[in-house]
Amino acid sequence: MKKLLALFCMLTCLFGLTACGGEEGYTEFEQQKLDYAKQAAAQQFIPFLSQFADDVRAGAFDENTAEEIEYVLAQQSQLNVDGNAFKSAVSSFHSTMQEIGAITDVGEATAEFDGSTIVVNVDVTCEKGKATAEVILSNDIFLELESAALNKVSGIGELMGKAALNTLIGMGTVFIVLILISLIISAMGIIPKLQAKAEAKKKAALPAAPTPEIPAAAPAEPEVQESDDLELVAVIAAAIAASQGAQATDGFVVRSIRRAGKR
Repeated sequence: MKKLLALFCMLTCLFGLTACGGEEGYTEFEQQKLDYAKQAAAQQFIPFLSQFADDVRAGAFDENTAEEIEYVLAQQSQLNVDGNAFKSAVSSFHSTMQEIGAITDVGEATAEFDGSTIVVNVDVTCEKGKATAEVILSNDIFLELESAALNKVSGIGELMGKAALNTLIGMGTVFIVLILISLIISAMGIIPKLQAKAEAKKKAALPAAPTPEIPAAAPAEPEVQESDDLELVAVIAAAIAASQGAQATDGFVVRSIRRAGKR
């Protein structure tokens, strides 16, 4: 039991030290400055900017320069602003109020130092939802408006819907890319066939080359077999000489040779 009590006391001290370490210590003057910044943001700047819900009021300062806006607001509304920052603030508040309606209630405000500025966040309620107004003031006695914006606070259902839509768009994009890649790969097999068909059509369209004419071969002239004729003459002369009883064929002369007809 004692060990459990000791452990509980140690945990309590540990959480206490952690909580103390997380808090920033401000001087009295700094705390007063933060309180005044929260009051100026919640009671002056936000109510003034909430007047620019309609288009006519939102365009009231379009034709004025930054210096003219600073002078007019300082003289008429006792607001210290940077002219260009005020124009941006009017545009932000106008666009958000067009979506969720005009501001109906201003809630709790928190403020912190950020270097040379004081950042004030205020919870506001609009006609169609909730939003957070961020007002940035200069860290000096003038608390000049350096920036302001009205940001819509999305509910859990809206956040889940946006997450689902983003997931659907991402998955759809991936599937579309995969389908395109598969089509490209399939087309790579068709392209050679198309090229072959195109080449075949080109060849078919070309005129046929003329066939060269080969000259007819001249009829071969019979070769005169002179050696055979001489042998035949010698045989005939020898036969005649034998029939005449002559010893030699010197006295015989063969004028012509004709083939005898066959019966």
